[in-house]
Amino acid sequence: MKKLIFRKILKDILYFFLLVSLSVTLIVWVIQAVNFLDIVSEDGHGFDVYFKYTLLNLPKIFSRIFMFMFFISVFYTILRYENNNELIVFWSNGITKKSFVNVIIIFSLFFSVIQILFTTYFVPISQNKARSYIRSSNIDFFPSLLKEKKFIDTVSNLTIFIEKKNKNGSMEKIFLKEDIDKDTSQTIYAKEGKLVSQNKKTYLKLFDGEIINIKDKKINTFSFSETEIDLSKYKTKTTTYPKIQELSTMTLLNCISFDSIKLFLSSMKSKYNCKNNNTKIFFQEFFKRLYLPLYIPLVALVSSIMILYSKDNFKFNKFKNIIFSTGIFLIILSEITVRYFGTNVDYNVILLFIPLIIFILIYSSIFMFGNNYLKK
Repeated sequence: MKKLIFRKILKDILYFFLLVSLSVTLIVWVIQAVNFLDIVSEDGHGFDVYFKYTLLNLPKIFSRIFMFMFFISVFYTILRYENNNELIVFWSNGITKKSFVNVIIIFSLFFSVIQILFTTYFVPISQNKARSYIRSSNIDFFPSLLKEKKFIDTVSNLTIFIEKKNKNGSMEKIFLKEDIDKDTSQTIYAKEGKLVSQNKKTYLKLFDGEIINIKDKKINTFSFSETEIDLSKYKTKTTTYPKIQELSTMTLLNCISFDSIKLFLSSMKSKYNCKNNNTKIFFQEFFKRLYLPLYIPLVALVSSIMILYSKDNFKFNKFKNIIFSTGIFLIILSEITVRYFGTNVDYNVILLFIPLIIFILIYSSIFMFGNNYLKK
């Protein structure tokens, strides 16, 4: 009977968590997807890249709201059970409040494991995959980028200016400047031009113009009646190299293991910026993935101690508000403390023990000062 009762409340917590977290994730994703429209409108990528990139941000959003949604789920479910007098079923069947708190804590460990899987595996993989679409994408949305009387520098090392853009797609008085390297550049001026697509590539056809090549301060000029520029060779200015958040957890671990994996670091240094003066960043990202889930049992404990007071107690509303505020404070504390991880091992150990120490203090205080309530 006791197992059936606990199974009921744990299912309610799980179902409410899934409903609320998925709903909030979708809302945040829609808002974020609107912001990501810059990928198309300003960076020139196609809509297929946009949709793949935005969809792969779902795991990251879900992971970011995970702990808060879990806290809300436990808090709301216990509050609902209390308001509906359903908690009486637990006490009348011989379940102590101590056992109730312990079961909620054990249940929270399952969520901690899920969160660790997301932060250490699913999120880095999805973020790196999303970046790979940007990395492998050409500028395939040039028609929307080219606007009248506006300098366009979306692509790397290339600036385009158009005096007039006609309704039929043709353009007039076109100016292009390409910076090939430090001492070499090419400037092209054409009276007319148009975009053409061929073999899944975009070309800019220019008519009646002049090309000016500058190399080592020497100028070479010649005219043309028609020329063609392959725009597919140009890359976007959008960041294409992996960010810290997109690196695998093993890569992060290797980046902070300078003494044992020096050979690995020498090959990864240029690609991932794995060097001594950036060690703190790698420490922070690595510990954030493993550290934040440690707060999930703590917020579960805080939520579950709401059973100490009955709704008929005049202190219940005040106690309820204190519990909710404490839970929010702990979530904020987890985000703040992760920013202080660094290369100092002793300091990191202290930060790692903060959630454990708070957990022990709250848990022991309940059984010391709230013993009379927990036995009921």
